[in-house]
Amino acid sequence: MTLDQAIDVINKTFEMALIVGGPVILITFIVGIVISIFQAATQINEMTLTFIPKIVATLFAMIIFGSWMFRKMVDFTREIFITMVNLIQ
Repeated sequence: MTLDQAIDVINKTFEMALIVGGPVILITFIVGIVISIFQAATQINEMTLTFIPKIVATLFAMIIFGSWMFRKMVDFTREIFITMVNLIQ
């Protein structure tokens, strides 16, 4: 395996991590901003008001995007195994 091939595999890995993790992180981020705006507007500083909606939003996003994320990861793993086999030969 050359350095260029290793860098290509690492780049693909980081790209896949962003693609797979992006929707869940984005939804959690949006919920966090909405909760922060609500807390700033009402001056309610309850800590559970921050964490519980984010946890629920994360679980909801995992339910919605879970099968898609799983398929992307299986395809990526298959692609990496094929790449590794071709590099060995």
